[in-house]
Amino acid sequence: MIPQTFKEVIDLGDGREISIETGKLAKQAHGSVVVQMGNAMLLCTVVSSYTPTTMDFFPLTLDYREKFAAAGRYPGGYFKREARPSTEEILVMRLVDRVLRPLFPKDYKFETQVMIQLMSHDDEVMPDALAGLAASAAIQLSDIPFETPISEARVARVDGEFVINPSRTELANADMDLMVGASADSVMMVEGEMDECSEEEMAEAIKFAHEAIKVQCAAQVKLAEAFGKKPTRDYETERTDEDIQKKVHEATYQKAYDIAKGGTSKKERTEAVAELKEEVKALFTEEELEENGSLVSKYFAEAHKNAVRDLTLNEGIRLDGRKTTDIRPIWCEVDYLPSTHGSSIFTRGETQALATVTLGTSREANQVDLPTYQGEETFYLHYNFPPFSTGEAYPIRGTSRREIGHGNLAQRALKGMIPDNCPYTVRVVSEVLESNGSSSMATVCAGTMALMDAGIQLKKPVSGIAMGLISDGENYAVLSDILGDEDHLGDMDFKVTGTEDGITACQMDIKIKGLSYEILVNALKQAREGRLHILGKLTETIPAPNENVKAHAPKIITKTIPGEFIGALIGPGGKVIQELQKETKTEIVINEDPVTEEGIVEILGTNQEGIDKVLAKIDAITFKPEKGSVYEVKVIKVLDFGAVVEYLDAPGNEVLLHISELAWDRTDNVTDVVNVGDVLDVKYFGVDPKTRKEKVSRKALLPRPERKDNRGGDDNRSRDNRGSRDNRGRDNRGRDDRRENRKPREDRD
Repeated sequence: MIPQTFKEVIDLGDGREISIETGKLAKQAHGSVVVQMGNAMLLCTVVSSYTPTTMDFFPLTLDYREKFAAAGRYPGGYFKREARPSTEEILVMRLVDRVLRPLFPKDYKFETQVMIQLMSHDDEVMPDALAGLAASAAIQLSDIPFETPISEARVARVDGEFVINPSRTELANADMDLMVGASADSVMMVEGEMDECSEEEMAEAIKFAHEAIKVQCAAQVKLAEAFGKKPTRDYETERTDEDIQKKVHEATYQKAYDIAKGGTSKKERTEAVAELKEEVKALFTEEELEENGSLVSKYFAEAHKNAVRDLTLNEGIRLDGRKTTDIRPIWCEVDYLPSTHGSSIFTRGETQALATVTLGTSREANQVDLPTYQGEETFYLHYNFPPFSTGEAYPIRGTSRREIGHGNLAQRALKGMIPDNCPYTVRVVSEVLESNGSSSMATVCAGTMALMDAGIQLKKPVSGIAMGLISDGENYAVLSDILGDEDHLGDMDFKVTGTEDGITACQMDIKIKGLSYEILVNALKQAREGRLHILGKLTETIPAPNENVKAHAPKIITKTIPGEFIGALIGPGGKVIQELQKETKTEIVINEDPVTEEGIVEILGTNQEGIDKVLAKIDAITFKPEKGSVYEVKVIKVLDFGAVVEYLDAPGNEVLLHISELAWDRTDNVTDVVNVGDVLDVKYFGVDPKTRKEKVSRKALLPRPERKDNRGGDDNRSRDNRGSRDNRGRDNRGRDDRRENRKPREDRD
C-alpha cells in the first residue's frame, strides 16, 4: 500500500522551487521530511527521548552527512565506507545548530537528535542552504517543544543583484556570500564572506534573505497543518521557588554589581564571583542545598547576569572598566619564531594568538573530496584552542567543532586578500595562547601579520573585532571588543573582519527577538571604527609585506614546458627528476594543465643556485634548435668521422658535427680542425632527410674559398677541362668550315 504523502512547494520566483514532503520515508522517527531542489534531496529526521537526562544542559545532537552514493561516487581511501564527518559537513552542522538550539525550552533536558542526510546530489544546488529548512520542518511535524519555525537561506550578490540559494556557478561569480538563519520575526544567525562590502550593503543582503525565509517558515506551518501536527508533548519541567529566588537575588545582586564595576582582571573577577557564590550557599542548610542546590545555582547566575547587564545599561561601564567603544590594549610582534617561514604574536587584553605561516608547492594543497565538491585549497588556516588558554585542564579529543568553525571564519576573512598570482600553497596555523574574548578575531590579526612577515604580498591587511549587545527592550548598548563574559551574558556575538575599504567576513549570533536593522547597522558602523583602530596597530608593527621570503624559507619558481617534454623531465621511473632533486636540494612538482596540456613545473628550494641548476636542466631538456639559426657549441668528444658537440645554451643536448662539415678543404683528421674543449659556432640545418639525423655545419659559417688559376688541384683540372672543351669546340668549328668550303660533287666533276 502506497503511503499518503503531504507536500508543500516554495516558489523562488525564477523557475526554481523547493519542495517539502513527508509521509513516505522514516515514519518511525518523531518527525521526518524530504526537502528537494532540482535533483538534490535531503532527508531529515528528528527523535527526542521521553526520559529526561541528569545533565544540566540540553543534550542536542545535530548531524549532517553527505552520502557519496548521492553523487554516484565511491568514498576515497582504502575503506569504501563513509566515516567521520568532513570539515565541510561539520561547518553545516554548526550553521544549523546555532539557529535551532536557542529555540528549545531552557528547561528541556531530553536527549534529542536531528539527522540530515544528502541522499541525491545536483551539481548546481548547494545543499547546505536547505539543511536548516529541513531540520525545522521535521521538528514542526513532531511533538517536540519548539518555539517557532525557522529556516536558513543563502544570499549572494551576482552582477549587482541579490540571488536566493544561488547555483554553484552563480556563486563562483558572486562578490557576497551570506548564510542567514531566521524565524518569521527575527534574524538569529548570519555567517559569510564578501569582497569588501559596506555595512549598508550587508544589512540589505540580510533583509533580502529574511524575506525569503518568511515564505519558507509559512510553508512549514502549512505542511504541519495538512499533515496533522501532533500536540506538543508534556514533560517534567524544572521546579521554581520564588522565595529562594528572592533570597538569592537580595544576597547577590548588589555585590555582583560592585564586583562588575571594579574593573578587575578575569582571574580576579572569577575568584570574587566564586567567593560570592559560596557566601550565598552558606545562607542555606545542607539539607536545603541537597534539595534545592540546582535552584540556588540557577538563581545566582540570573542575579549575576542582571547585575552585569544593568551596570552597562545604566552607567556605560563594562566588566573591565572600559566604556562601550573602548578597545583593550594591544601589542604585536612579528618574526618571533626564527625557523618558521613567517610568524607573529597578537595580544589584545587577555587574548593572545601566535600565528605561523608555512610555504609549499601545489603538492601541499588541501585536497577536498566530497560527494558535492572536489577540488583543492592553496590557502588554508588551522585554529587550535588548547585548554591552558583559559586556565583549564580537560582531555583533548581531536579537533573540536568550535576549532573548525573559528578557523573557517578566519580563513574566509583572509583568503580574498591573497594575491591571485601567489605561487605558493600557504598554510596559516593559529595557536591561541590566552583567551578572554574573540580568539578568532585575534587569529585574523595575527594571521595578517604572519603572512606579511612571510613575504606574501597581501592585497590589503585585514583586522577583525567581536561586537556585543545588551538590550532590555527599550535601551541598548553596543559593545566593542567584547570579553568572554560579555559574550556569555549579552544578547549578541557579532564578529566582523575587513580591510580599510570594507568587510571581508562575518559571523553573528543573536539571542534576542526582533533585533532592528537600525541597531544592526549601528553595530556594524561601530565595529568599523574598532576594526580600523586595530588595523592601525597591525600596520604600526609591520607597515607592508616583506619584499622577499626569508632566507631559510623556500623560494618557488614556476615554469611552463611543452607537454611533450614532461616524460623526459620525469625520466624512466622518475629517475631524472629524483636525481635532479637530490643533486640540487630542491623539490620539483610537475602538473599538467588540463586545457593546454602543457606541463607546469614548480621548483621549490632555499638555495638559488640549486633552483638555477634545475632551470638550466629544464632548458636543456626542452631545447629545440631552430632551422637556419647559429648556435655556440663545445666539443665534448672526438670521433673518427666527426665531433660530438654540446649546445652551450642547453648543456647535455648533443649533436654530431660531421667531419665533412668542419671546413671547406678536405679534412683527414678531426683534430686537425677541432679538439675536445674547443668552443665554436655552428649553423643548424634541421633533420637531414637522407640520414634522418640532425645536421649542423661549421663550414657553412666560413667564407667559401675562391677558385684560383695556378696549376694543380681542382683549378688546374677545371682549366684543363675547359681547354678540352675549347679544343673540341675549335675542331668542330674547323670541320664545319671545311664543309662550307667543300665544292658540290657536280662541280668537282
